[in-house]
Amino acid sequence: MTDTTGPGRSWLLRLVIAFAFAQGAVSMARPAVSYRALALGADERAIGVITGVYALLPLFAAVPLGRRTDHGRCAPLLPIGVVLIAGGCMLSGRAGSLSAMAAWSGVMGLGHLCFVIGAQSIVARQSAPAEQDRNFGHFTIGASLGQLIGPIAAGYLISERDGAMGRTSALALTVSAVVAALSLGSLWRIEHRTAAAHRGRASDAKVPVGGILRTRGVPAGIFISLAVLSATDILTAYLPVVGEHRGIAPATVGLLLSLRAAATIACRLVMTPLLRARGRAALLTSTCLTAGVLCAAIALPVPVGVLALMLAVLGFCLGAGQPLSMTTVVRAAPAAARSTALALRLTGNRLGQVATPAAAGLVAGVAGTAAPFVMLGVLLVAAAGLGARGEGGRTPRREGPDPDRAVPADGPARTGLNRNPT
Repeated sequence: MTDTTGPGRSWLLRLVIAFAFAQGAVSMARPAVSYRALALGADERAIGVITGVYALLPLFAAVPLGRRTDHGRCAPLLPIGVVLIAGGCMLSGRAGSLSAMAAWSGVMGLGHLCFVIGAQSIVARQSAPAEQDRNFGHFTIGASLGQLIGPIAAGYLISERDGAMGRTSALALTVSAVVAALSLGSLWRIEHRTAAAHRGRASDAKVPVGGILRTRGVPAGIFISLAVLSATDILTAYLPVVGEHRGIAPATVGLLLSLRAAATIACRLVMTPLLRARGRAALLTSTCLTAGVLCAAIALPVPVGVLALMLAVLGFCLGAGQPLSMTTVVRAAPAAARSTALALRLTGNRLGQVATPAAAGLVAGVAGTAAPFVMLGVLLVAAAGLGARGEGGRTPRREGPDPDRAVPADGPARTGLNRNPT
């Protein structure tokens, strides 16, 4: 079914709204999990382990889910993801041990993976090539909106006075479950039936995973995405720990994290003119390099006002990496394996989310709570190096018709979705 509402992109608006609620729930739950773990007696190493388990189940599930999506519909993954996110949040709030919290954090991460694979595949499948940068940028605004609101709500609900942190962090996790459930209201008619039917006919042969990973541009896109997401993830999980050590209140930490997310939204709103002015490779290089320097600078004991300014600039720089890495992977990958390629990108993300927090926990235990940010700085500078080589900004040229584009039997639909302005 072709969407003819307005310019043909009402599906994208509803997907952004749903993603905002789902990501808002996760962004609210992640710091709440850290605070609840602290209330249960966790140290920096335990926080690193719990943060890593969030990515452990998705690490093994991403590629099979991508394969399934390449050969069928994307939309069913969205409500499944919402149910898993809501359940993981609710049960984390009721957990009475660190091991139980780690397990339910893993369920939450699996739900987030299901939602993101389904949603990213829909955007890739239903966007004309010339619209991919813009549509992925708009799609990730949903994530940034969730990251903006979630930490503020968590900081507002969580209080450390009179030993109340265990109870108030549990309340924040319960509220996050309700927020996740609200995304179900926007998940109607997200996927066009003609696109799903065409995909089922066009993708009978499986492209080997090794072949996808050897495609020029895919490894660079995966690594850049890993570095950027790791920075966002460690900021969310470890800024509360830094705040505890520096005497920054949970509400202030929530505002700082939300300021970072607001700056990311600002970057994605101006993504198109930035690309026209600088190009993908130069934009990736400059933003990753600046973000790396700022991440390392968080280790310095700066005043809260300076920290806020640093996080604002850091958030703007981090805003470019994710949507551009999505477009890079989609354009570089074979047309019959784009969902699998996006799943491999998410596998890289989750591998980073397992390894980076674990390494951060070890580094924090040895060198202090600010040391993980230095590690992130090194990771982002390495990503900037890939951008400078041009691999992250490569746009491969495709010959002939794109089999990933759905064309109804009576010819191309006259909507903004199928119109290629170039």
